[in-house]
Amino acid sequence: MNNNVYKFRDKGGESEKITINLGYVDLGRIDLLVQEGFYSNRTDFIRTAIRNQLAAEAEAVKQSIVRHTLELGLRDYSRADLESLRAAGERLHIKVVGLARIAPDVTPELALATIESITVLGALQASTELKSALAERIR
Repeated sequence: MNNNVYKFRDKGGESEKITINLGYVDLGRIDLLVQEGFYSNRTDFIRTAIRNQLAAEAEAVKQSIVRHTLELGLRDYSRADLESLRAAGERLHIKVVGLARIAPDVTPELALATIESITVLGALQASTELKSALAERIR
């Protein structure tokens, strides 16, 4: 099933929205850099700062991924993948850094029969029904 693991580009088309709280002084300093033309807007500054920090910590992230046996990038789980696991009597431990997607045609019954646990550092895309069925297995 590793043939459907994709490495994310540094600037992916899909993104996840986050909210942060900043102090007024930090926010003012960011606004000053935007006003002076160093960044196009606050979001541009924050994305750049995050990418720079991730680059600085890249080796630690790599080591952690290896230590935890995590897959990095986009990982799709199709109905056929899960049906093959069920036929083989195997169960899946999903561990992804990035985006894990479970196909919309996967039924809760199939997922419960084949997915033992889900750990996603990033985002999990699955139907609301599927997420509800697997709630106790999502860490």
